[in-house]
Amino acid sequence: MTDIAEGRDLVVGIDPTGTGELALAWAVDEANRRKVRLRLVTAVPLRHDTQHVDDGPHQAALQHAGKDALKKAAVWADARHPDVELTLDLLAGAPAPVLCKLSRHARMVILGSRHLSRVHEALDDGAVVLPVTARAQCPVVVVGDAEHVTQESAHLVVGVDGSEPSKAAIDLAFREASLRGCALRAISVWHAPAFSFQEDAAARQAQRRMLSEAVAGWSEQYPDVALTHEVSAGHPVEVLAQAAEHALALIVGRRGNGGYTGMRLGSVVHGLLHRAHCPVITTPTAPR
Repeated sequence: MTDIAEGRDLVVGIDPTGTGELALAWAVDEANRRKVRLRLVTAVPLRHDTQHVDDGPHQAALQHAGKDALKKAAVWADARHPDVELTLDLLAGAPAPVLCKLSRHARMVILGSRHLSRVHEALDDGAVVLPVTARAQCPVVVVGDAEHVTQESAHLVVGVDGSEPSKAAIDLAFREASLRGCALRAISVWHAPAFSFQEDAAARQAQRRMLSEAVAGWSEQYPDVALTHEVSAGHPVEVLAQAAEHALALIVGRRGNGGYTGMRLGSVVHGLLHRAHCPVITTPTAPR
């Protein structure tokens, strides 16, 4: 099987604060695995207030920090995988819009997580994880913790809720599992409503049927991927995060600007970005 978006670069956002080592490692390893070019990108925001005399030195300092961060990242990446082709880009603009624009022609965008609280994530001017995850036009990988490569049975986890975004996640999950030569766990979460006239047993059975139908046929396309699927009860964030505790990565679909069946905008994806202890891969409805 060919990988998605064959010929496109992997794009990794380089944080001048130097807190993205895990993301860079993941990105370099993936570029080496896929035999594609890795694009190292740092964005320097433009100052809109041009009336202060110190704007020039301030902007120059930002440019210098960005160049230095890119050079250090390139040296580190080359030492890890010398055969990976690298390009370095210092671009003008706020990081999130810059990376979203690059996502139009990227295979994946890889970001590091600074483990900010939800409040600080929303208020931090340099925050990129949430807006890029919500708006990117290609899959986005957020690396807050390393892959669990020491497990005896390496596997990926994909969240399934029967929606179009989760179908895209299943597609991506099988491709990634085949690429890595690992197993795949497809998990659907049954979140019981507070008031329901439907019997629990019937509701669970309907959930199992949905999951079986969602993954039907994929094993024929990817006979090398060992698939297991299960329905678990609880809150989607907690169930999926716990299920992926020893996974190489957790893959979930993104509805519009983010979301999950029955939940408010982006709540599950948002929660997983803070809760999961493995790389989290989100994909738009139609990954390229």
